Amino acid sequence: MSESNAEAVASAVASATEAAAGGWRRATGIAGVAIGVVAAGAAAGVAIERLTVGRGMRQKARLALDSAGPYGGLRGTPGRAYADDGTELYYEVDDVDPEAESVLTRRRRRLFGRKAPAPVTVVFSHGYCLNQDSWHFQRAALRGVVRTVYWDQRSHGRSGRGVAQTREDRPVTIDELGRDLKAVIDAAVPEGPIVLAGHSMGGMTVMALADAYPELVRERVVAVALVGTSSGRLGEVNFGLPVAGVNAVRRVLPGVLKALGQRAELVEKGRRATADLFAGIIKRYSFASRDVDPAVARFAERMIESTPIDVVAEYYPAFNDHDKTEALAHFAGLPVLVLAGVRDLVTPSEHSEAIADLLPDAELVLVPDAGHLVMLEHPELVTDRLADLLARAGAVPAAATVDGYGSTSSTAGPG
Repeated sequence: MSESNAEAVASAVASATEAAAGGWRRATGIAGVAIGVVAAGAAAGVAIERLTVGRGMRQKARLALDSAGPYGGLRGTPGRAYADDGTELYYEVDDVDPEAESVLTRRRRRLFGRKAPAPVTVVFSHGYCLNQDSWHFQRAALRGVVRTVYWDQRSHGRSGRGVAQTREDRPVTIDELGRDLKAVIDAAVPEGPIVLAGHSMGGMTVMALADAYPELVRERVVAVALVGTSSGRLGEVNFGLPVAGVNAVRRVLPGVLKALGQRAELVEKGRRATADLFAGIIKRYSFASRDVDPAVARFAERMIESTPIDVVAEYYPAFNDHDKTEALAHFAGLPVLVLAGVRDLVTPSEHSEAIADLLPDAELVLVPDAGHLVMLEHPELVTDRLADLLARAGAVPAAATVDGYGSTSSTAGPG
């Protein structure tokens, strides 16, 4: 995108903000345009591919993929925790298969030196505008092999809307998410060793937990996986765009999002009207390889689409404020996996390298042909490295079989 185009985008966004402040005349149209313009500020020109296919055909394709796609259908034993402000947090537990228990117990006895040690539990935290189902392939692979917990961050998935946000009109903070994770652990994993795994915002949540509860990390955490995440300086990310364009959009984006969040119902109508544009943008910022299974791409699209615009607005300020670099010290001495896609435009791989520099004993894995949703794009690789981490932590025996995670290439069937 040229600088002149960037300036045009910024001007259009500013006009949308002014219109919002002026009473939202032609509200539905303006909301749709504003959403489209903000998105275009992140990826101008992405929609060209979509314009070559009839809109009706695209709609039918989406419906077909929604009905046929198996992704996100895995369910476990449900549970609910409550945040310190009263927000209901939904989680699910997948327990160990009894048939595998004898093998796992023998391994744990060697590693932990106790006759009947508590089972290791892996707690997965998802990213911004996603939900627990974003770990679908890893969940399929680990199911029955190790006890796992998957939860939905506040205002995402099946969790309740943030009480502090709806009652006090207060934006979300990463520190708040760390406390939410602690509430889930208290409810779902009250005792025993824990492995913490977080993608993107979920990794930031894990860092915030360590910052607020270092004794929990010291006493109970046996390994950590940080996937496509950052410990800070997110305000410097350019999303693959010219600096002038990014700075122009960044100046007006908070005001636009806040205004749109206050007219959520109208905005959602406009958002649906620009679904094709969003689909192209979501794909660009989620994946890097060309042969991602269309059903997987649509699965990611559905998760992101399901996040209401007011929730998007509530979370946005948290990322510029996020700085948990010092909290990484609490993971020193633990088995740590730091993994990222080299072509991640949302949390660039340089941020993962910076984390690994502060944790010299961590395993750093950079995936060349991968974007932000690396665990969906290259599930075999991510699951393999997670399995190795779990073996090093004693959560599974080194010879444990984890499979069934399938492939996301367009030539392979679903896992």
